[in-house]
Amino acid sequence: MPTTILLIRHGENDWVRSRKLAGRIPAVHLNETGRSQARRVAGRLAAWPIAAVYSSPLERCHETAEIVAAPHRLPLQFEEALLESDYGDWQGQAIEDLTKQDLWKVVQSVPSFAHFPGGESLRAMQYRAVEAVHRIAALHPDQNVIICSHADPIRAVLVHCFGAHLDLYQRIEVAPGSVSIVRFGAHGPRVVCVNDTGDLCPPSPPEKPAEENKSPESHV
Repeated sequence: MPTTILLIRHGENDWVRSRKLAGRIPAVHLNETGRSQARRVAGRLAAWPIAAVYSSPLERCHETAEIVAAPHRLPLQFEEALLESDYGDWQGQAIEDLTKQDLWKVVQSVPSFAHFPGGESLRAMQYRAVEAVHRIAALHPDQNVIICSHADPIRAVLVHCFGAHLDLYQRIEVAPGSVSIVRFGAHGPRVVCVNDTGDLCPPSPPEKPAEENKSPESHV
């Protein structure tokens, strides 16, 4: 049975505005804009029948997920594999300074070759994120599930679902407070929308085949 996964990027925090790489630094909280973004997502998804809410353990994610889960009265389920990339020595540095390093060019052009000093490779990040999403989807057949994570893991999952190479993942925009939707069915994943920040209507029940819609008289 198909499972609909709603991939939500956490809301804005002050590290985003300061153009610094927060990575896995603890105690990075949503700012007021980020909380407003989370409330907007909660409102957009309030009418959806949500079965479960999973989140990266980092504060900015689970703060977003708590707000989004509130209308559904669902507990959060934390998943380590949804964590932000481990940027190692890059963590906490200004983006402006990082752009001057040779590795930055690799991250932007051939990310499948990128391995952060003291951290993980982007290939490893994609593997764990994709595996987690597939595992969660398998646990919830024919249900709608929210996953709150970070830009890089979400983009890595999306490019995998597109059937494209990791080297193309930088071409996908995932804004704070955005929703991307993937439906997992018998024939694999189908990307429904990416980086959506507008109104989201719950999916309609599938239409019955034309043959089932015929009245008894039509068969006479």
